[in-house]
This record gives sequence, structure tokens and C-alpha cells, in this order.
Amino acid sequence: MRCENHIVNQILDAYKPMWSLNHAISLMGWDFETYMPTSGTEERGMADSQLHILHKNLLLNKDFVGLVESAKKLDGLSDLEKGIVRVLNREITKQIKIPNELTQAESLERIRGNMVWREARQKSDFMMYAPHLKKMIEIKKQIAEKIGYEKHPYDALLDSFEEDLTVDDLDKVFGELTPRIQKILKKLVDLGSPFCKESKLAKSNYDIQSVDKLNHDILTLLQYDRKRFRMDVSTHPFTETMGLNDVRITTRYEGTDFKKSISSTIHEAGHALYDLQRDQSLSVTPLEGGSSLALHESQSRFWENIVGRSLSFVQLIAPMIRKQVNFANQVSDHELYLYFNNVKADYIRVDADEVTYNLHIALRYEIEKKIFGDELSVSEIPEFWNDRMEQLLGVRPTNDSQGVLQDTHWSSGLFGYFPTYTLGNLVSAIIASKMRKDLEDYEKDIKRGDFQPIREWLRLKIHQHGSSYAPKVLLKNTLNEGYNPDYFVTYIETKYLES
Repeated sequence: MRCENHIVNQILDAYKPMWSLNHAISLMGWDFETYMPTSGTEERGMADSQLHILHKNLLLNKDFVGLVESAKKLDGLSDLEKGIVRVLNREITKQIKIPNELTQAESLERIRGNMVWREARQKSDFMMYAPHLKKMIEIKKQIAEKIGYEKHPYDALLDSFEEDLTVDDLDKVFGELTPRIQKILKKLVDLGSPFCKESKLAKSNYDIQSVDKLNHDILTLLQYDRKRFRMDVSTHPFTETMGLNDVRITTRYEGTDFKKSISSTIHEAGHALYDLQRDQSLSVTPLEGGSSLALHESQSRFWENIVGRSLSFVQLIAPMIRKQVNFANQVSDHELYLYFNNVKADYIRVDADEVTYNLHIALRYEIEKKIFGDELSVSEIPEFWNDRMEQLLGVRPTNDSQGVLQDTHWSSGLFGYFPTYTLGNLVSAIIASKMRKDLEDYEKDIKRGDFQPIREWLRLKIHQHGSSYAPKVLLKNTLNEGYNPDYFVTYIETKYLES
């Protein structure tokens, strides 16, 4: 990208080494989750922390900060130029307040803690992991204090993932959403809805190689360019973006309940599409990323749930499923649809259905808010988790792996990340509502496997802009909405209570 303003061009030239370090950090992160030998943990932790320090030193170099400060005073900048200045100013403002020793401590603990968490989860032993969780929380509390906040310490961490997001915003969202979802769930159970009846498909063992072939066939159907994209396997599916032409996802194979693998693949592919469809002029610039995690999650949830679990899509991929999964030949398309949309209050967030998923996030939001409000100690988290899950979902974990140890996020220091999943769900429903009005053949296109109109709508409205606009601004400009729960509740009610 070359801009009209020469100061902004100087900023972009000086940013290239920082982008390159981010590229290397992303590649190492992907390797850590996929192929790195476990004995490489300490060395990787050191390398990761040193690269973060190098990046920070470049960002806070007085000449670079001076350029950004000069650009802030300029009039007549384009939206892209304003976006570059906004993104860098946000990062500089935060990082200049965080001492290098905290940055290094977080990087080291992220690697060490994650490795211990993996073993603790396998053994279902929270006490094995508790010292690392306590240390990471202490680091994040110090970071929150250094960054600063107006009302609640948690606001400082929320803002790192979702620009200008606060506890006040989320209290309003969950205050409206949680009771409405609980009411829908109760009604489905009381009515004995066919959506609540578990399919025999969930218990049958599948051949991993066959389902892997199925996943790749689905990605081909969804038009993914293998020259810019690849898929591997990891314990916890994720997307890692090295650059706009090197985007990688992972999926998982557990041997039973094949819909989990398909849904994970489509979910991560939704994240990848956001990266792949950004304007190429944003490559190697501060605007290369997405607007926010909630906007990113809206893309993955839109594809995984609103498209991927729709009757039209299930009918479309049904022949592909039956070709690779022999026992699926025993059920009709409608039974396959019910299988993909089974509603069940259960322990594990990543396996949760559309109806119950946000209750899992409400639980995590409440815990994180209490942790950073000094209302909950590390030793109290497992019991609080179990009690609150029972209140929200009516089930109580019988071991730590079903409960507090199920997610990787805290081991990586990602406090403030979970709420963006619910915001993404809300935005995905807003997108679907607006898209259906704009695309007359929306359903027909899915039925015939033509996803280009949907992809193009998303590209023009959201993807192409990268992080040029703050999330609340982008939502207002393109969808004329905020984090409004009404669209999502209407979508759930229509699909599960009226169909």
C-alpha cells in the first residue's frame, strides 16, 4: 500500500519489520499447536518472549512513535490512513504502559502454562494447573492496572480484544440474552422437541481418514484456494494467519460424532475467509487484521451455524457425507438435519449447540469479571464453575476436564476473549437477516452450492476493510446495528420453535 500522505508512507515503511516479527510469531504459534515436540517448550518460550520484546521495542522506538504522533495531528487523511493511525496509536498507548518484564513474563508463562494445562486436562487435575493459572492471572492483573480503565479492571482486558468494549456493554447483553435463551431451552425440553432427541449417529465410530476426506471435499465446495490456505489437525481447532496469502486452520478428529469435526472445519474456514478476502492492498500493513474478535467470530459462526447447520446445506452435503460415512446411509436428510442441530444441555463449550452455546460464555464471562474484580480466588473457581453451570444449564461437571479445564484460553492469558464469541453469535444473526434481504436467491444459492454471492456480500460489507474501522463503527456503517441480541433470539426461536 502507498498512501497520499508522505508521513503515513514513512509509517508503513517503518512498520514492515514489525509485521515480519508478527509473521514469525504466528508461524511459531501454529507450529507449537501442531508439530512441535513437547521437549521444545522452554526454548520456544524463550524465542517467543524475545520476539515479542523485539516487536515492542520497534513499536515504541521514539522515531516511530514520533511519526504516529505527527500523523495524529494531520487533517484530510483518508479512512485508510485514519485507520492506520488509530490501530497503531491504540497499540502504542497500551504497550508504552506495560514494562518489558511483564511482556516477557506473560510470553514465558503462556508457553509453560499451556503445556501444563494440556497434561492437567488429560489427567483431569485442576490442582496441577492451578499455580500456573494463578501466575497468569497475577500477570494480567498487573497489565490491566498498567493499561488503566475507567470503571472495572476487566475493561482494560476486554478492550484489548474488542475495541471500546466494557463490562457495562456485556452486562446489558447477557442480562437480556441469558434469560431469553434459558426460556427457549426449557420450552424445547418441555415440548419434547425432536431437536432434543439424540441421534444414533452421535454414538457411531467413524473412520478418521474418510472424514478427513469429507472435510477437504466440503472446503472444495466452499471454494477455498489451496495455494493460500491449508488445514492440519490439533487438539483444539484454531486459525492462524501468517499473511493474507498464507492462512492455516486446524480441525480435530475424535472417532465418534462426526458432526463435531465437520462443524469445527467450517467454523475455522469462516475465520480464514475473513482473512483471505481482505483487500490485498492491506497486506503488510497495520490494517491487515480483522476489525475485532467479535467480527471475526461472527464470520465463523455464520458459516458454521447459519449456513452449515441449515437444512439447505445439510441436504447439499448429505451425498458427500454418505459417501465417506457409511452408517449415515441409514438415515434420511431430515434425520441428518436434526443430528446437526441436536439441542442438549451439556458440559463442553466447543461441542455446544446454537441454543445453549451462549450460556457457556455467560458462565466464563461471570468468572472472569469476578476474578478481575477480586471477588473470586483461583481455588474457588472450580466449585463456582460447577455451581453456576448447574444453574445455567442444569448439568454439573463430574470432573475438572468436563469443567474448568476444558478450554485452552486461560493458559494462554486470553482473559477477555470469551465474550467475543457471544458477540460474534449476535452479529452473525444480524448479518444473516440483512443478507437475506439483499440476496433474493440466498436459499437457492445454498441449495445449488453457489456460495459466491454470499462470499461477495461478506467481502464488500466486512472483509475488504480489514481493521480500517473500529468494530462498533463498522457495525453501524455496514449493518446499522450494534451488539443487539434481538436478531439472534428471533433466529433461534424461528428455527427451533416454529419449524
